[in-house]
Amino acid sequence: MMSKPRIATKAPAALALALLLGACSLTPVLEKPLPPVPASFGGLANSPPEAGTGADLGWKTMFGDPRLQSLIDLALKNNRDLRLALLNVQAVRAQFDIQDSARLPTLTANAGLTRQRSPAGEGTAASVSSQKSAGLSISAFEIDLFGRVAALSEAAFARYVASDASRRAAQIALVGAVADAYFAQRLAEEQLLLTESTLADWQRSLELAQQLKAARQRSGLDVAEAEGQVATAQADREARLRAVALAGNALDLLTGVHAPAGLPKGVALDKQPVLVQLPAGLPSDLLSRRPDIGQAEQGLVAANADIGAAKAAFFPQISLTANLGYASPSLSGMFDSGQRVWSFAPQITQPLFNHGKLHSELRLAEVRKSAAVVEYEKAVQTAFREVADGLAGRATYGRQIEAQSRVVQSAERRLALSRLRYDAGQDSRLELLDAQRLLYAAQQNLLELRRNEFGNAVALYKALGGGLRSGAEGA
Repeated sequence: MMSKPRIATKAPAALALALLLGACSLTPVLEKPLPPVPASFGGLANSPPEAGTGADLGWKTMFGDPRLQSLIDLALKNNRDLRLALLNVQAVRAQFDIQDSARLPTLTANAGLTRQRSPAGEGTAASVSSQKSAGLSISAFEIDLFGRVAALSEAAFARYVASDASRRAAQIALVGAVADAYFAQRLAEEQLLLTESTLADWQRSLELAQQLKAARQRSGLDVAEAEGQVATAQADREARLRAVALAGNALDLLTGVHAPAGLPKGVALDKQPVLVQLPAGLPSDLLSRRPDIGQAEQGLVAANADIGAAKAAFFPQISLTANLGYASPSLSGMFDSGQRVWSFAPQITQPLFNHGKLHSELRLAEVRKSAAVVEYEKAVQTAFREVADGLAGRATYGRQIEAQSRVVQSAERRLALSRLRYDAGQDSRLELLDAQRLLYAAQQNLLELRRNEFGNAVALYKALGGGLRSGAEGA
């Protein structure tokens, strides 16, 4: 009677010792590569460290237009791509939970009833017997002596963190995409207004040319030139109408719903409260700010853990199946001490010959880690390039818009003088048409430059890792 309890206590002791030995790990120490970028953004102005970066700004601070803020809110709630990214995170988290559960034994409760009829024999009558049982069991639990299961769990967790970083990157991209689409819509609407105003002016000029020709004060050439000018403006108007419709469709797709009627009125491009002079900080800030870099880094962690799992596969795998319970022909006496049963079945498996399969799996894991290093370095370089491009735009767009504004003012003065000279008969209508076209083109270019400046600010904001927070209060 004393031997059974002694043997029963040895099994948990052996299991505990094996679990302690499971701390052994063959996963190599991960050395993250140095960022393959300069320590500063070249000759472009960097903000001092105490100034923070554009990522510290919430998108409501970055974009002050109330209508744009409402559209971003709608997109964050209804965009299908963002929903899909969140579902992907939940799926990868479930995969990690499944993998991590293998680190601990699975305990199963079981109960059974067996009834059996024995046939009659010489001197014995037929009989019916029954056996009832109940117990707890552990089935094929791998004792992780060499860290294979732990490495697989580490890789699964890194992939979960990477998926969450992907979700945050999707949110940043969505905020930027809504802002870009909104500014494209504002540009199309203002270009349409300019085109319609210009078309009305040129139609009046055509009517005047027709009247002068009827009075034999101008030739048919003036009328033909005016007709061509009006047709050009009419073609431009159709293009602007199409651009307005396409921009609206793009916004509907991004927000996930059609824009409600009660949204605030949009702000004109020349009065947009957009922060265009964003502090950039230092290149090292990108490593902690950019979710895509974090995603690439976690991919490297996962690939490194896969190497540990591949190395551990060369060593013996120990699995344990155990059962502790009671069995008795009668239910009333089944849980008596004399009815106790147990089994303890450890198993060791050692690979001997598999045609190089394990070596190939290790080489594959090492190649995938090398690829993950390249992907990480590429993500850092891409981030550096995007910030540098944004800083180049930040440094030049303001001066370019100022110069283009002077071009518009000069074209307005030329048109006024040309109209006076034409009315006085000192210039031909061709001179007046050139002045009108020059002003129209200059005004269109100014609108496009303003929209491009906002687009550059949006790109820089995204490149710095901004767009995760709505304001200073939090995410």
